[in-house]
Amino acid sequence: MKDMNECRERLRGIFNITVTPFDAQGEIDFTALRENIERVIGLGYDGILIGGTYGEFPVMSLAERRTLFNEVMNCVQDRIPVMLCSASSDPRDARELTALAGDLGAVPMVTAPYVSEITEGQILTYFEAIAPLSKTGILVYNAPGIGITLSPSLLEKLADIPGVVGIKQGDLNPTAIDQIANRLRGKLRLFCASDLAFLGPMMAGFDGISTTNSGALPELVLATYRALEQGDAATARDLHQLWYDYRVLARQHGQPQLVKAAMALRGFNGGTVRAPLQPISAEAQDALTRVMKQLARQASSGVTLVD
Repeated sequence: MKDMNECRERLRGIFNITVTPFDAQGEIDFTALRENIERVIGLGYDGILIGGTYGEFPVMSLAERRTLFNEVMNCVQDRIPVMLCSASSDPRDARELTALAGDLGAVPMVTAPYVSEITEGQILTYFEAIAPLSKTGILVYNAPGIGITLSPSLLEKLADIPGVVGIKQGDLNPTAIDQIANRLRGKLRLFCASDLAFLGPMMAGFDGISTTNSGALPELVLATYRALEQGDAATARDLHQLWYDYRVLARQHGQPQLVKAAMALRGFNGGTVRAPLQPISAEAQDALTRVMKQLARQASSGVTLVD
């Protein structure tokens, strides 16, 4: 993507949150990463998100993140739009990565600063300073799990900043979703940050979703999204219900950990997680294996759920 106009046009649909595969020595396995990117491109995903919270960016060095950005963009070659997470606890790193992501032709995804007792005015000032650094604009990530929950009223103010092209909404409170969809729809791109509960935001008028669990269940999550996109809410509901037991495990054991374990069961190389995260327990692995086998038995409606 060369500028904000192109970014706004292409920033929609279903984006795979690509896990960062770490090998046994803790290094990024770029061969595995490329394989996982090519899989979702081949299946027809609209875009990918790299190095986000479930991509484990907090445990990567600045140098690793620079390399990750460059390797991914060299792989994708503008075939699909790419979100590159440039969030950081250090605003200096966030500024550098935001500029780099835009220069590479991706849209940088930025969170509010991780500072206690920061005011709404200071958050606005932060985004006003960082948005112009990217020629493609920025995506504001409202990420309650790792920082401050941005209120709908604050998001409205952020939407007025030149260079803010979208919001990835992690606060899935129905009231917040209703406010954001009805007050900001059409003004900028709205993304639901979770595939665990994306039917509501999409029905409310959001432009797309980012999905971690599509690393393990790419066909099923894609089929669910496409059904909803085509106005077939009943099929989307039925497909979403098929992997409820999987979602229970994801909430219990952590998504990057569970996704990587489920990917391994399918022969996909998601690698391992980095400390402080740990691989799932043997008990959780047994439960996951049962759920994945059940999904394989439920393959229906021409959709390959699990091989």
